[in-house]
Amino acid sequence: MDDIRPINDDYAVTGQISAEDLPKIKEAGFRSIVCNRPDFEQPGQPTFESVRHAAAELGIEMRHIPIGQMGVTPETVTAMVDAVEEMEKPLLGYCRSGARSTVIYQQSERLRGG
Repeated sequence: MDDIRPINDDYAVTGQISAEDLPKIKEAGFRSIVCNRPDFEQPGQPTFESVRHAAAELGIEMRHIPIGQMGVTPETVTAMVDAVEEMEKPLLGYCRSGARSTVIYQQSERLRGG
């Protein structure tokens, strides 16, 4: 897991995580996680389901809002708005480097009027 970079009090981003990272993520206080990385983007990358299953065992809710080759779309921004409004905070977003998770959050905040 890369370093966690706070965007504000409710949202932070990081690079790819694995099931083994989840206890530390929970210990850091995160209540929910959004994965912005498509499955199978890179060989050996943990699948969303493998991480989601381990997160559920720790009481952490996860959603998959993948941003692939098409980039950020109106549909992914709408899904991110829903996630930000519905999921417990603080929320952690991740992708390969954290860049897509930052961009989609910024765009969702504009749509939310934040």
